[in-house]
Formats: sequence, C-alpha cells, structure tokens
Amino acid sequence: MAEQYYEGIGRRKQSTARVRLTQGTGIFIVNEKELKNYFTRLGDSDSILRPFESTGENQTQYDVSVKVKGGGVTGQTDSVRLGLARAFVKKNPAFIPGLRKDGLLTRDPRVKERKKPGLKRARKAPTYTKR
Repeated sequence: MAEQYYEGIGRRKQSTARVRLTQGTGIFIVNEKELKNYFTRLGDSDSILRPFESTGENQTQYDVSVKVKGGGVTGQTDSVRLGLARAFVKKNPAFIPGLRKDGLLTRDPRVKERKKPGLKRARKAPTYTKR
C-alpha cells in the first residue's frame, strides 16, 4: 500500500512548487537535493520552515519532498513555503487560523509587468531631449 501523504501546491511569480508532507524523520528534499544545499541564501530555509513554527508541529516528525520549477530563488522560496502551508491545511484544517495570522496562506499576486511599446521596460521611458 502507498504511504499516506498530504500535498500542497504553491506559486509565486513564475515558479511552482509541489510539496508532499509525510510522516517520517525530518528529511527535507527539494529537487533531489537537501534543503540547505538547494536554498543556500541566508534566511531562505528559515523562511521555508515558518509553517512548522506557525503550526507548532515538530519538523523531525515529517519528511517533506518538493518538486519546484520556474522562476528565481525568491519566487521558488515563497512558492515552497506556500505549498508547505497548504499541505498542513490538508493534514489538519485546524491549522488555518494560525497560518492565516502569520500570512502564510496568502498567495502573493505580484508578477512582472509587461513591457510597453515605446518604452525601454514596463515604465522606464527613453531620455527626453528637447533639441
């Protein structure tokens, strides 16, 4: 029989993360790498593990498996955190108030604005010359 798991999908900017939460020993794997090896920036792994603190669950009781693709480091970090929070909600809906209070269940809707014609970027205009 297949092992019971809870899955949450997280998105941010261009990145998507599929997070699976199972009973285990505290292993956290992201794209076949350990969490600390995949997210090497200072504070990224702390940010990802915030749903554990918010729910009061012990990280060593769970194995987390993540497949993340697209976007950059910040987008992937936030999408993994959202996916983990959503997986906790599927496991136990009583976690919703605490996660919601810490802002972990809200998807960040900000995405890159499209480039406009006649401009260099979305809003940056070429230098105006009078003569």
